Amino acid sequence: MQRTFLNIYHLTIKELRILFFDKVMLFFVFYSFSFAIYIGGTATSSEINNATIAFVDQDRSSLSARLIDGFYKPRFKTPEIIDFYHIDKTMDEGIYTFVVVIPPEFEKNVLAGKIPEIQVNIDATSMSQASLGAGYIQNIITQEVSTFLGSSGSTTNPSLISRYKYNPSLESTWFGSISKVIDNIVMISILLAGAAIIREREHGTLEHLLVMPLNAYEIMSAKILSACLVVLLSVAFSLTVVLQMVLQIPIQGSIPLFMFATLTVLFATTSMGIFIGTIVKNMPQMGMIFILVVLPLMMLSGSVTPFESMPQSIQYIMQLMPTSHFVNLSQAILFKGAGLAIVWKQIFIIFIIGSVFFTLTLIFFKNSLDSEG
Repeated sequence: MQRTFLNIYHLTIKELRILFFDKVMLFFVFYSFSFAIYIGGTATSSEINNATIAFVDQDRSSLSARLIDGFYKPRFKTPEIIDFYHIDKTMDEGIYTFVVVIPPEFEKNVLAGKIPEIQVNIDATSMSQASLGAGYIQNIITQEVSTFLGSSGSTTNPSLISRYKYNPSLESTWFGSISKVIDNIVMISILLAGAAIIREREHGTLEHLLVMPLNAYEIMSAKILSACLVVLLSVAFSLTVVLQMVLQIPIQGSIPLFMFATLTVLFATTSMGIFIGTIVKNMPQMGMIFILVVLPLMMLSGSVTPFESMPQSIQYIMQLMPTSHFVNLSQAILFKGAGLAIVWKQIFIIFIIGSVFFTLTLIFFKNSLDSEG
């Protein structure tokens, strides 16, 4: 037993040294847990930012001025007042994405209990801003009118007030960045483990290992352990530096608990990587298999599409994948601050699935080494 541990230790050191000298792979790992996290969280934001807007104020009342003042940065640029006859020209030139027309006697009609109409002209060539901005404009106008009526002494109907426990401003950057970390854990762990086998085969060093007093379990365990160490260090860097320091995203739950859950899922995903590296012969083949395996795992695990929105048959299949349980518990820990008492069942399920993957991969890997030997 002691000899087995020593063999795994020395083989793990060897794998880490090889990875250190593989500058391309090393850069890819660093990029995936740094710049890729930042880009994934900020570039795909679903909020309105610096949208151009103008008003045609035909009422010139205190209420219309209040509505105009309700639009400010960073959602909208400072509103400009234009003439009604300049609407088509300025929108055709792309100067404004939104032009709001406040009709005459707007304040008078509101105070009289009538429901006057406000015209909102939208440049739909900016599809993302057009669809989201219409909702923003409606909410802002409704809120300002309600506040105005309350301050004027008019009676208003009761309104529903929603409070969000996590991410109260509904910043998509928070969710996107953390989801990117979860996806990259799966992607990089499978890639590192599979590439370790391919690298040995392409360099001809796999035959050297076969003539040494080593068995398949020791070789496979060392490659899994080295990949786990690299990914865990990268995740710790990503959470503390990129998310908390750079993006200023608060982590609700326990980072050590999340790291333990990550280690559990790495046990399964690295075994999948070893399996892929065993059945393919070179890196181009691994790249094609990698796409066919990783993309479905990332898209069907719940980080991209809500798990409940998938067909029932897909849900049953994905329950057998460790990534589905990992996404669920990761969101519970990082978003909701869930503790071990809540997520221990999912961690245990991931460990069971990982043990099955490890055992099957070890059998297949041992048969592959026997055939090459």
